[in-house]
Amino acid sequence: MQKFVSFNCKIASATEVTISALSSAALYGKGIFTSISICNEQLFLWEKHWLRLQRNAKKLEIDLVGFSERKIKDALKEIIQKNSVLDGRARITFFDETESKIWKEKSRKRTSLSIITGNLRPISDNFRLTVSPHYINSHSPLTGIKSCNYLDKILALDEAKARGFDEAIQFNDRGEVTSATMANVFWLKGGVLYTPSLKTGCLPGTTREFILENMDCREVEVTIDELHSADVIFLTSAGLGVVQVVEFESRKIERTEYPILDLLPKRR
Repeated sequence: MQKFVSFNCKIASATEVTISALSSAALYGKGIFTSISICNEQLFLWEKHWLRLQRNAKKLEIDLVGFSERKIKDALKEIIQKNSVLDGRARITFFDETESKIWKEKSRKRTSLSIITGNLRPISDNFRLTVSPHYINSHSPLTGIKSCNYLDKILALDEAKARGFDEAIQFNDRGEVTSATMANVFWLKGGVLYTPSLKTGCLPGTTREFILENMDCREVEVTIDELHSADVIFLTSAGLGVVQVVEFESRKIERTEYPILDLLPKRR
């Protein structure tokens, strides 16, 4: 993260911004966010990110009144310029600062907006993937929502990294492949491209949506056996772009040229 942030559309030092200790955001992680790629100072797939923020806010009853698309986009551009970001990423977060019903002091409903920027995520040249012991609850009310309640994902990723891997595939409660901890997954088998369907509880990523709009791909509900027999595996996200897995568990996977690798702007 860089020195300055945008908080409620005003530039501030990252160390000076705070939210209420009694808010639902602070107590329970009630908030939504999206991470967006910055390519040559331009916002990649902005419209998809904004639509997802609106959908998720509606589901969690987070009030976005006063935060128009134009206002947020202008704030994004301002902080990108302030932090001199040419190629990198930004995270847009809406915090529900309404005070908790359990620790209630006031009843006024309010939402805060935070925008932070950072460099591109470092990606290993030999990207290693494993299987996480932590599964996804496909019946959770947070399924399909990119909420601030992200600790389970962080713990799953930390567990994989502690074993020397870069990412981990997670199952749902039915034993179906959903995604990696912080990325969607695609794979090639017999020349056909596949990805888990939204029925599995995977997050509807903006990069995933873009790929489905531009490539022939089958959305499926399958077990881990399908990934073990895949010819090629890709992970996709705003932070990663498209990365090819070169090792899954103990199996080496040869690099291959495939159009999915050319869909997104190249890292510089």
